[in-house]
Amino acid sequence: MASFLKKFAKHHHTVIFVFITLTGLFTYSVGVPFLDLMELKTIDLRFQTRERIKPRSDIVLAVIDEKSITREGKWVWPRTKFADLVAKLSQDGASVIVFDIGFLEPDNKQIVETIDAIQRDIKNLGARNPAIESYLDTLKIEKENDRRLAHAIKTSRSKVVLGYFFQMDPANAGYITEKEIQIHQQNISNSMYNAERYSSREARLIPLVEPVYPQSNIQEISSEAPLSGYFNMIPDTDGVVRWLPGVLKFRDTLYAPLSLASVSAFRNGPIEIIIDDYGVREVSIGNLTIPTDEQGRILINYRGEEKSFPHVPVTDILNGNVPHNTFKDKIVMVGATAIGIYDLRVTPFGTVFPGLEIHANIADSILSEDFLYRPNWAAIFDVLAILVLGVFLGIVLPRVTVIPGLSTGLVVFSSYIIFCQYLFSKHGIVLNLVYPLSVMLLVYVSITAYRYFVETRQKRFIKDAFSVYLAPTVVKQLIESPEHLELGGEEREITAFFSDVQGFTGISETLTPHEIVELLNEFLTEMTDIILGHEGTVDKFEGDAIIAFFGAPNLLENHAERACSASIEMQKRLAQLRIKWKTESRPELKMRIGICTGLAVVGNMGSEKRLDYTMMGDTVNTAARLEGVNKQYGIYTLISETTRKAAGNEITVREVDRIKVVGKKKPVTVFELRGYNEHIDKSVKEAIAKYQQGLQAYRDQNWNQAIKHFQTVQTILRDDGPSKTMLARCNKYKLKPPGDNWNGAYDLRKK
Repeated sequence: MASFLKKFAKHHHTVIFVFITLTGLFTYSVGVPFLDLMELKTIDLRFQTRERIKPRSDIVLAVIDEKSITREGKWVWPRTKFADLVAKLSQDGASVIVFDIGFLEPDNKQIVETIDAIQRDIKNLGARNPAIESYLDTLKIEKENDRRLAHAIKTSRSKVVLGYFFQMDPANAGYITEKEIQIHQQNISNSMYNAERYSSREARLIPLVEPVYPQSNIQEISSEAPLSGYFNMIPDTDGVVRWLPGVLKFRDTLYAPLSLASVSAFRNGPIEIIIDDYGVREVSIGNLTIPTDEQGRILINYRGEEKSFPHVPVTDILNGNVPHNTFKDKIVMVGATAIGIYDLRVTPFGTVFPGLEIHANIADSILSEDFLYRPNWAAIFDVLAILVLGVFLGIVLPRVTVIPGLSTGLVVFSSYIIFCQYLFSKHGIVLNLVYPLSVMLLVYVSITAYRYFVETRQKRFIKDAFSVYLAPTVVKQLIESPEHLELGGEEREITAFFSDVQGFTGISETLTPHEIVELLNEFLTEMTDIILGHEGTVDKFEGDAIIAFFGAPNLLENHAERACSASIEMQKRLAQLRIKWKTESRPELKMRIGICTGLAVVGNMGSEKRLDYTMMGDTVNTAARLEGVNKQYGIYTLISETTRKAAGNEITVREVDRIKVVGKKKPVTVFELRGYNEHIDKSVKEAIAKYQQGLQAYRDQNWNQAIKHFQTVQTILRDDGPSKTMLARCNKYKLKPPGDNWNGAYDLRKK
């Protein structure tokens, strides 16, 4: 089951990250409104975390601010003030004067109409006076504000660029006549692209943003300006202005925005556009190439927060309070910043940003050739980022634990953000953040959650499967480190343990079934608790027999020592129980134990419907044989030579004999486990030494000497089983020696 879970988990980890990655690629190709909106927000964050860009000195803003409104009068100002402003700026050497203000309707003509009425009355009264008429004509010209502004524009040494806008709402189409539209179209003819280049016929059919109709400056003023441009801005879905529509198409004619017209006037370069089959390739002003998207939109490279450019109040310019040459050879952009009258825009830097300054940001970016753009390879990079990062995390996360997985996820996640921010800040390249990061996040969360689900099931399986024959501490260890558990069979060094109750068949005949069960349960419970307490694994119970092993499934470096310690404690506890059972008039059980250390195959074995976690191999068979060999020597705990070597020096053993057991060709040296060193008295140690001397004499076929030593052991340890057995064997061999080729091993043909 656990093996199946592991394979299942590995397989489904792959399915999860492949599915999420492919879903990410699909959603990237079709677009998800929420994710697209989040991507726009990341652009804002990139602006805010980037160092501010210092603008060039070519652009100055002449602002109609609160100070100007206070001193020059409430808005709207008469055109004469703007005529004076053009004259002042021109005199100071401004290269280009840009109006982010529309002169969309004629100025107030009330004074002119009054003069006309006076002239008519004089004529009707027949009181004509040439001097008066000349004065009135001159006065009328002076008060013809639109004409004065037009004259100022015409005679200005600076190039004047007028701003206008396009109506974008089709609902307003019914309020204008075709004749008015034609007049407006004629008025904005100086904002058309100077050159339109198409790569094919199909390119001419590329859809571009098409407004309803233009709302131009009045003809009298429009006709005198060399250039104009629209100041329309189209916010994104969240209301933030990030893009400038670099081209608008009205009745098959392409028009340029105010900021591009300003740079065109400043650099004396024509504005051109190239359109391919997929959309707009680029916009250029002379030798300046401006990257755009397929719709001709220009990503605005904001220099920083509001007032990144110099602001000069218009009232100071009109009243001569500005240092000489402040505007010399500069682009002067005129617009309103006073609260209540200015063009309020939302930008990545806040909700209060003058539209005038947005035009300045665009113009400065063009002049500096410092653009934000998505290169042609950006889409391919985005796809590769989604694919590579999703696959990378999908491969790595299932192979590491929680903390390294979290660390890896955070490093990859933050590294991609830093990389994109670096390209944005240093090279103006805009790569998609949200879709790759979303795939990374979903892969991490999904695999982590799935691993939690599978590991929870795995832990539940381990707990259910092993809690009945493993100590709670061992079960906990396996749950925390399931990699130590190999289900299905693995070869591992363990210490096998077999025990059986001496003469239990005869004992059970004297008891009722209920008494047998009660006695056996008490015995098995006490013995099992000791095995589990030493982190052993109970394989199974076979009647009164206990089969166990140490060193699997949990890793125990000292499993031989643990097995010996458990055996010593079990025999000690059983002695205490015999005292108790004697007072209760119950049978006094004695237990034989066989222990062997070596390689064995451990794991879940059996059928598909019935599995046991058990052990197999020669080591197991030897331990089982040793349990039965105890009977031959009248003792209760025998361990193999491998166990003796691995158990350490804290225990006292007696080498009993070298024997041949069923199923093994080579002789096995067996040892009696006596107890811990500190619990063995001097007499026992003396008896063990004498026994060892007798054993050596026995193997040398010095039967008399061997008999002498074994008899000495008998006097020290009354009824000692091994010395008693060896005495009988010596007397036998004394009469019938085993021969010169004898290796000292006794052949036990009984199991």
